[in-house]
Amino acid sequence: MLAGTAALVTLAACGAEENTDSSNAAENNSQNETEETNTSNNEPAEDNDAEEPAEENNAADNEETGEETEENNESDESGADASGDTITYESENGPVEVPADPQRVVVLSSYVGDMLALDVPVVGADTWSMDNPVFEEELADTEAVTDEDLEKIIELDPDLIVGLSNIQNVDQLQEIAPTVTFTYGAVDYLDQHIEIGKLVNKEDEARDWVEDFQQRASETGEEIKAEIGEDATVTVFENFDKQLYVFGDNWARGTEILYQEMELGMPESVQEVSESDGFFALSTEVMSEYAGDYIVVSKVADQDNSFQETETYQNIPAVQDGNVIEVDAQSFYFNDATSLDHQLSVFEEEFLSE
Repeated sequence: MLAGTAALVTLAACGAEENTDSSNAAENNSQNETEETNTSNNEPAEDNDAEEPAEENNAADNEETGEETEENNESDESGADASGDTITYESENGPVEVPADPQRVVVLSSYVGDMLALDVPVVGADTWSMDNPVFEEELADTEAVTDEDLEKIIELDPDLIVGLSNIQNVDQLQEIAPTVTFTYGAVDYLDQHIEIGKLVNKEDEARDWVEDFQQRASETGEEIKAEIGEDATVTVFENFDKQLYVFGDNWARGTEILYQEMELGMPESVQEVSESDGFFALSTEVMSEYAGDYIVVSKVADQDNSFQETETYQNIPAVQDGNVIEVDAQSFYFNDATSLDHQLSVFEEEFLSE
């Protein structure tokens, strides 16, 4: 996210931009981005289900063989037309005709990892996603673009454009390719993946991933609680632009996994201050009041992390006991399917390494 709340909102949605009223929160930001619209980040809401038409059975009796042919009898969960070339996606702004098998997608916000998890080719992506090391290999040939790069997007010849509802130049983008936008927070982070699945005609695959992820996260959570104790608490801190933050259960940085899926404990003090905005800005002097038995530090490498050298920080029991897990903020700003898989593996390794 950018300075203050903007940055956090951006980072929160992994590219999503939100306006929060928290005085110290970042202005921009899965998976919560700190500068651009990010992660996460991940707030439950009503799901915009795509229309699911009844299955069409095109099998015809073969009089010569008595066998039935089943060509084109697969149901299109999102409303595929007879040719199968396009489907109708019921977006929050109304129905949109989109490719049934998109091959050149431009993603202008935080949904790159959802596309990658569904094996959908991404030819253009937002800069926050391009900086996520988890995506580095798969985005090696992908161009960094913004909603202002209209000529560049035209050159990429996309067959589908996806972004947040606050992106600019939507009318111009719609002239380039079918454009679908999502309001950040309209659905929770898992339902968002399912919505992406509907959009790219892979709803079944998306639902399968969600079910598998929840099972894996739950099982890992049970193992972790057996290791650290059922009542152990965890706090997620991050320093951005010389401001320290603590996060609730739906602001990326792995919070959805820790608190929602694994059901690890959150200190009551953190619950109280993060309930409204999902995060809370605080000073180093009061860190100990919000520190759990375990601390996760979402660390931004190029930021001032000198707070970790202060006596106040060093005297926190979790720090003295060595119960601090440092994670790369660039890969934890997001809460898309690909990033969540990565974050789960990190937590599994860090909590269960001993």
